[in-house]
Amino acid sequence: MLMSHEFSTTVTKERKVSIEDIAAATFKKDIRINIRLSGRDLSALQRRALKEGISYQMLVASVLHKYVSGSLYDVTANKTH
Repeated sequence: MLMSHEFSTTVTKERKVSIEDIAAATFKKDIRINIRLSGRDLSALQRRALKEGISYQMLVASVLHKYVSGSLYDVTANKTH
């Protein structure tokens, strides 16, 4: 069993500060939007968010961020029926 004192990092203090600044800027929410969804989609989002332990607003923001950053992929796009 490994203990926490057995690990060390090669990340410099300056790099850690840089990473923290980038993370803070990435998750900064400074614009509000309003969208219309079907009741069915909203209910599905709320159920999924509940399973994930986050708010549905955070789930929607996360999905949109992943989409625009290119890290969200449609796993059903190339499926054959």
